Amino acid sequence: MIKRLFLLLVCLFVVMIGFGVSLPVLPFYAKHLHAAGIPRETIAIHITLLTSIYALAQFITAPFWGQLSDRIGRRPLILIGIAGSAIAQLLFGFASSMTMLYVVRAFGGVLSSAMLPAATAYVSDLTSERDRAKGMAWLGTAVSLGAIAGPAFGGLTTREDLHFTFGLFDLKIENYAPPFFLAAVLMFLTLIVAFRWLPESLSSKSATVLAHQPGLDWKKLGKPLLLLLGLTTIAQFGLTLFEAVFALYAQEKLGYGPIQTGFAYMICGSVMAVFQIMAVGFLTRYMSAIAQVALGFALMGSGIFLLLMARSLPIVLGVVGILAFGMALITPNLIALISKRGSQHTGTVLGIQNAANSLGQVGGAMLGGVLFAWQVNVPYGFAGILLVGTGLLLGWRLKTARKLLRL
Repeated sequence: MIKRLFLLLVCLFVVMIGFGVSLPVLPFYAKHLHAAGIPRETIAIHITLLTSIYALAQFITAPFWGQLSDRIGRRPLILIGIAGSAIAQLLFGFASSMTMLYVVRAFGGVLSSAMLPAATAYVSDLTSERDRAKGMAWLGTAVSLGAIAGPAFGGLTTREDLHFTFGLFDLKIENYAPPFFLAAVLMFLTLIVAFRWLPESLSSKSATVLAHQPGLDWKKLGKPLLLLLGLTTIAQFGLTLFEAVFALYAQEKLGYGPIQTGFAYMICGSVMAVFQIMAVGFLTRYMSAIAQVALGFALMGSGIFLLLMARSLPIVLGVVGILAFGMALITPNLIALISKRGSQHTGTVLGIQNAANSLGQVGGAMLGGVLFAWQVNVPYGFAGILLVGTGLLLGWRLKTARKLLRL
C-alpha cells in the first residue's frame, strides 16, 4: 500500500508543478502586452482570466470524471490527467496569441481535472475511515509541494532576454515558454512510470457493484454535503484570489521581481505541505475536524489582511505563512469529511468536491482580477472579510455544524 500511495503522490506532485509554473510567469506576458499598448487594467483581467478559465473547465468536467472513476477505475483517469496536462503544457509553450492561450488553458483544465478526483478516490480506497484524514493530508502535501516547485520552476527558468528560433521552421518561442516545456518533459516521464508501475486501487468486484447501483441519494446527503461543499468553495476562492493577484500585487505595490514572487509562493506551498500532516495529526487529538476548519478560515483571513500592511520581504513571507497554515487545516479535514459521506460513491462525491474547488478558483481569479483592476488593495480586503467572517460564523455555530455532520 505504501509504495502505491507514494507513486500516486509523486504523480500528483508533478501535475501540480505544471499548474504552479504559470503563477510567476504570466506577469511577464502581461508586461509584453503592456508594451504593445494594452492598458494595465486589461492586463490584470487577462492574467486572472487565464487562471480562471482553467478552473472553469475543471468545474464543468470534474463531476463526470469522478463518476467515471467509480465505473471504470481510478488508474485510467489518472493516466488521462497526466497525459492531458503534459500536452497542455507543451501547447502553452508554443502559443503565439492570446486566443490560443485561452484555448490551451481550457483544454488543460478539461483533461487535468480527471487527475484530482481519481487520485483522491485512490487514497480513499487505500485508507481506512480512521486514517482517511491523514491520507488526505499526505495528498494535500503532494499538491502543496507541487505548488512550491512549480513557481520556483517558473521563476528561475523565465528570463526576459530568452528567445529561440528553430532553423528552417522559423519557430519562435516566447521568453515565458521554457518553464512549460520543462514541465511537459517531466510529465511525460511521469506518465511512463505511472503506466508501468501504478496499479488499479478499485477492485473489479467493487466496480461491478457500483456499475449496477443506483445513483447517489441526494436527499440523504442533503444539508451536510452542501455545507461541506460550500466551505470548500469559499476556502478555494480565498486561496486562488491570493495566488492569482499576488504576482500583480507584488509587482505593482511591492516592486518584486519573479524571484521574490516565487519565494512567496514557495513559502505558501511549504507551509501547507508540512502542516497538513503535522497539524492535522496533532490537533485531531484535541479538536474536531470542523473546529479545525473554523480555525483555518480565521487564520487565512487574518493572513490576507496582514498582507495589506506588510512591506518588507520577511514580513510578507510571514503573513503568507499564516494564510497557508490556515489552508493546511481546512483542506484535508474537508476532503476526509466529504469522502466519508460518499460511502461507495466516493469517486462521484469527490468529483463534485473537485468541482466545488474549481468554482472557488473561477470566482477567486475572476473577481480578484476585476477588483485589482479597480483598486490594488480591494481584492485582499474583500477576501479577508469573507474568510474571517466564515471562520467566526462557523465557530459560533460549531455545535450545530457538528450535530449536522454527526461528529
